[in-house]
Amino acid sequence: MSLSATTTPPARLDPPGKLRAARVRSGRFSRLDLKASPYLYIAPFFIIFGIFGAYPLLRTLWMSLHNWDLVNEPTLGSTWAGLDNYKALFSDDYFWNALVNTVGMFFMATVPQLLLALFLANVLNRPLKAKTFFRLAVLVPNATSVAAVAIVFGTLFQRDFGVVNWFFGLFGANPIDWHHSTLTHWTAISTMVDWRWTGYNTLILLAGMQAIPRDIYESASIDGAGQWKQFWSITLPMLRPTFLFVTVVSIVGGLQLFTEPLLFNNGSILGGTQRESQTLVMYMIENSLENTSRAGYGAAVAWALFLLIMLAAVGNYLLVRKTVK
Repeated sequence: MSLSATTTPPARLDPPGKLRAARVRSGRFSRLDLKASPYLYIAPFFIIFGIFGAYPLLRTLWMSLHNWDLVNEPTLGSTWAGLDNYKALFSDDYFWNALVNTVGMFFMATVPQLLLALFLANVLNRPLKAKTFFRLAVLVPNATSVAAVAIVFGTLFQRDFGVVNWFFGLFGANPIDWHHSTLTHWTAISTMVDWRWTGYNTLILLAGMQAIPRDIYESASIDGAGQWKQFWSITLPMLRPTFLFVTVVSIVGGLQLFTEPLLFNNGSILGGTQRESQTLVMYMIENSLENTSRAGYGAAVAWALFLLIMLAAVGNYLLVRKTVK
């Protein structure tokens, strides 16, 4: 038997040029993957935001510049109004009434809500028995149906048989008609909002406090800092990003107040017989969905609310950044 018959031929190697080309293609694909993948991952959010967020926002802006009939616009068309709808806001007493109601209930509800949430979060951050139970308990009001909340609080604030008036009567106070004046409307609705949303903000602030390293508190205790000094010098400065988020979310929700005053007034979009608690959102709906021929004016109200929220959010950011360092 010859040697050539028993020897296997060596494996065939690709030419160096093909290997170099394959490596180049692989390197280009890797670089493209590193650059394009992050954008592909976040693309669904921006697509959904563009469809349900950016487009309605720009569409509303376009409507606010026209005399727009929401029902008959496809057949009758719309006429250009320019800034007339925005100019009309300055002379509209109902708009200013809704603006005052919105800002008034916002401050009456949001400021106590944030202070109470900060206090509760600080308490829940300390060693407690059954702390998981208490942490879950503060979230129960937020999980409750807003319709059920309105029914319960409507009963509590009844004039003749309400628990609140009964309690005040123990101290000799006369029954209060909570649907009578602007201030009583604000008080009842703000109480409802605070009861429902304080626990939500508490848990967010508690999560921020849990992220603060415990070593910092131990070092402060060794240096002789008490609980109040630790809270003011450690907790608040390090909680600033979380507190800023909570306040911005509260601003957005507080200035868009709608469901609570609507249900407190038994579904009346006017917010009471004399518009005692009509908010900007309620006034916007009155001028767009109920009075469809004024949809352009309602869009102008919506953009006025949007600008108010932006100014409040920016002002809050500057205030928090300056005061909490």
